[in-house]
Amino acid sequence: MFNALAGLPRTVWLIGLISLVNDSASEMLYPLMPLYLASVLMSGPKVLGLIEGIAEATASLLKLFSGVIVDRTRRSKIWIVLGYGPASLGRPLIAFVSSWPWLLLIRFTDRVGKGLRTSPRDALLAASVRADQHGLVYGLHRAMDNAGSVIGPLIAALLLGMQMSLQDIFLWSALPSLLCLLLALMIREPEPARAADREHRFDWRLGDMPPVFRRYLLVMALFTLGNSSNMFLLLRAGEMGVKPAEIPLLWAAVSLVATVLSTPLSALSDRVGRVRMLMAGYLAYALFYLGMGMISHDGWVMFALFGFYGVFVAATEGVEKALVADIAPAGRRGTAFGWFNLTAGAFLLPASIVFGWLYEGFSPVVAFVWSGSCALLATVLLGVWVGPAKVKALRQQLLAAEQASSAVTVPSADTVPSVDTVPSAATAQSERDSKVSSPDGNLS
Repeated sequence: MFNALAGLPRTVWLIGLISLVNDSASEMLYPLMPLYLASVLMSGPKVLGLIEGIAEATASLLKLFSGVIVDRTRRSKIWIVLGYGPASLGRPLIAFVSSWPWLLLIRFTDRVGKGLRTSPRDALLAASVRADQHGLVYGLHRAMDNAGSVIGPLIAALLLGMQMSLQDIFLWSALPSLLCLLLALMIREPEPARAADREHRFDWRLGDMPPVFRRYLLVMALFTLGNSSNMFLLLRAGEMGVKPAEIPLLWAAVSLVATVLSTPLSALSDRVGRVRMLMAGYLAYALFYLGMGMISHDGWVMFALFGFYGVFVAATEGVEKALVADIAPAGRRGTAFGWFNLTAGAFLLPASIVFGWLYEGFSPVVAFVWSGSCALLATVLLGVWVGPAKVKALRQQLLAAEQASSAVTVPSADTVPSVDTVPSAATAQSERDSKVSSPDGNLS
């Protein structure tokens, strides 16, 4: 695995570094939001659910738009650069808000930037490597992203321990945000694909996408309906007696576990299959949420549960995107990532509102059992509707179609078939760096 990591293109590592720095700034503030809402803005779980749901739903709509544009223009860098602008300007302004509607506006602006950059970034990662490296690449990206999620809460805990005010911490987040913008300007993307690949129309009914992909989106919608904002986990921890200064450390523990395990678990999906890994991750999520609903006090059990949640994050975040790259036509990957991100984000609005309503209107136990039940049902449907065999058959069809349209010679058994039959500069470099046999059935 280490040799494969060393041979990855420069673009992959640079995108990972940008995510690390950006998440250091974002996650420095993220664990403080519930505390800021409760102690400064005097708002509760319902407002928290509304803010996070609207913010993420907005980002999701823009992820679809930017994904479609990337497929038509074959240019990702400009959208990645533009995406970091709103975050650079918005986060420090949280220090000046005096009511929750202003916080909602700032979070909305921040998510606009995320919506512009996410799908282009995901499509660029897929275009930079071979198909049998998708799990490794997305796992590495999520590992570096989660490393920033470790650094950010640790900085927040340090600053809180130094008696720095919440407003001052928000102001300091401007520095890493500006650094992300500068690093994004250094990205080099492969040459655009030939013009013939652009000749397809956007279809709101997803008629241009394989049935397996559409069923995968339905499973994602169900799972996300039970996957509300992570801020509710931090709220629950605070109610169970975890001290405010320890809450960032608790979230850092999640990110640390995810950082360590994301790359190996996602790379493992290149061999054992995406669907099997996702089913294991969804089961872990269900167990975690059921445990959070039943726990009655803080202590080592609370920290163990949050560490277990990090295993779920590591086993799913990179693998979900690798599966999208596997089952989407090569010329429409940007659109496919747009639909995936739209589905995952748009359902956060009802998920966060429903969870907040159940949490405050009934009890935390009811809310957490609801989320765990959604995850269990999604696990079953993923195995039935998507399934390893269905993904394997689709991959073979997509590869055959790409080879036929490009009129290239079919590779011999001892060579690696590329997802993009007309290799870009980045994939050509990757092929020079490493040659591995293609595990035909292991992309499921």
